[in-house]
Order: sequence, then C-alpha cells, then structure tokens
Amino acid sequence: MHESKKELQNLIAPCGMNCRLCMAYQREKKHCNGCNMDDTLKTSISCLGCIIKNCPTIKNSNSGFCFECEKYPCQRLKQLDQRYSLKYHMSMIENLETIKQKGLAYFLDKEEIKWACPKCGNIICVHRNICPNCQSVVFKDSE
Repeated sequence: MHESKKELQNLIAPCGMNCRLCMAYQREKKHCNGCNMDDTLKTSISCLGCIIKNCPTIKNSNSGFCFECEKYPCQRLKQLDQRYSLKYHMSMIENLETIKQKGLAYFLDKEEIKWACPKCGNIICVHRNICPNCQSVVFKDSE
C-alpha cells in the first residue's frame, strides 16, 4: 500500500499506535482501516470498544492524542504500553512523547526507517516476527 502523507498521519491512533503496522490493517480479509477511520468497516469488538479511542477527552482535544489529557498517561495506556514494549518492541508512550516533542512528520519519518524490513524494505507488522512480503525473520525474540 502506498499511502499519502495525510493518510499516514491519520493512521496514528490516539494512543500512539501506528495502525499501518497493525496486523488488522495489513491483512486482506476483515481489513481494518485504522483507529481514526470510519468505524463501519471495523470488525473487531475490541477495536470498536477501545477505551482509549473512545475517550471523550481525546475526542475534544486539539491534536487527538493522549498526551493532551490531564490523566496522561492513564492506567489503560500504561498497560497497553507495557504489553507492546515487552511483546512487540514498541512503546506507545515513547511514540506519543516523540510526536509531542518533535511533531508528527518527524515521527512518521522515523517510523518508516524503524519498521522497514532489513531484507526487502517493506513495512513490517508489529505483531509478527516475519516480514509479510519476503518472509524473513525480523525479531528473533518475538512471541
């Protein structure tokens, strides 16, 4: 998929997740179009009912990101961050801090490098240790 800069910006969820890296976004069957996009295309109950995505403070914020909330980082975000840091080599809070301090454009540029397959250059899936394009092992210690 070749997304425009605006599309890539819309793929960054309020929690700091880059939806482009998500297995649900990358799959063809039951494809999710990202947390910030139309809910009618979502098939996952967990995505539709996400506490963070549906947070009223975030919906009313200027940026649409959790870092604007007075409870940042809330317990739910801390739990999500811990799980993704341990299992998937990504920190939601680190992502949000980068966006807050250096801007969304900088973050997106960094993501393109960080999540490119070292063998073929394709964007990899954060939930898998294999590149979806060339099948090379990306993270040896992923579960």
